[in-house]
Amino acid sequence: MNRPATLRAMRATGPRAGLHMEETPLRALGEHEVLIKVSACGVCRTDLHLLDGELPNARYPVTPGHEIVGRIVEVGSAVTDRAPGQRVGVPWLGWTCGECPECRRGLENLCEFAQFTGCTVDGGYADYVIADSRYCLSIPDRYSDAEAAPLLCAGLIGYRAYRAAGDGRRMGFYGFGAAAHLLCQIAQAQARRVFAFTRPGDAAAQQFARDLGAVWAGASDETPPEPLDAAIIFAPIGALVPSALAAVRKGGRVICAGIHMSDIPSFPYALLWGERSVSSVANLTRADGRELMKLAATIDLRPAIQVFPLEHAAQAVSALAQGQLRGAAVLTVE
Repeated sequence: MNRPATLRAMRATGPRAGLHMEETPLRALGEHEVLIKVSACGVCRTDLHLLDGELPNARYPVTPGHEIVGRIVEVGSAVTDRAPGQRVGVPWLGWTCGECPECRRGLENLCEFAQFTGCTVDGGYADYVIADSRYCLSIPDRYSDAEAAPLLCAGLIGYRAYRAAGDGRRMGFYGFGAAAHLLCQIAQAQARRVFAFTRPGDAAAQQFARDLGAVWAGASDETPPEPLDAAIIFAPIGALVPSALAAVRKGGRVICAGIHMSDIPSFPYALLWGERSVSSVANLTRADGRELMKLAATIDLRPAIQVFPLEHAAQAVSALAQGQLRGAAVLTVE
């Protein structure tokens, strides 16, 4: 495949400025970079926060998208483990310094100087993307490009939260979207029981959760039929933290999985007492990616996707914002 002179991308020029198709020159590769022909890119809730100006480190103008699947067209001079024609995935974590205290402690997800795909460096709402080869992931062959896209953030960040929740058997998921629908299938494979919480009145989402094996599904303001061992909050709503604390048993964990959340309201100490805990997960590590892809190769995950052409990225984002999706939206590039 010949190297193009330009690329087409749906760009965000600033907060609340929407998405606009632009054609821009394709720059030269750095020594560790690869040029990838994009075939699919998932639409993530983080993209909504980016477009709404809720991510303080975002760089504008920028091409969103950090659930990228495609094939390598060209490699940089120092790339030895990737080759043209190889299928790879590009996740949220795009680069880390390797030298700061967090990186030295093995916490590259907390690197002070990290670069993030589709936020501080251009992402995959485009026909081509440039990425650091050291942060790209190999994808199990069993998934098509469009099916694999949600694994690269909904799957990855969700899986990091899932591991942080511990080994309890009764798992609560607040917000049953792209991440929760994948984790529900992983939990099923690991003989865990899932309790799904959705927007009040969202009977379709509750039925979707039951279809995927949830033992109970109800509104986020309901009390589950039995105490939970852990709860993961995917919805960016701080008021769900006290609700989740009230739903978990003594010693239970509440994990906040989103990059952005509205303020958490005050709540009685009694909700936290009993060695309950609240924590967050931030970003991901390359080790997370390799571990999830290894697991995804052994479990027959069935990502529920709704496909949109790249030019309809704004409609895909709107469908996500309005809660109209069953699973994940994926942009495809011809």
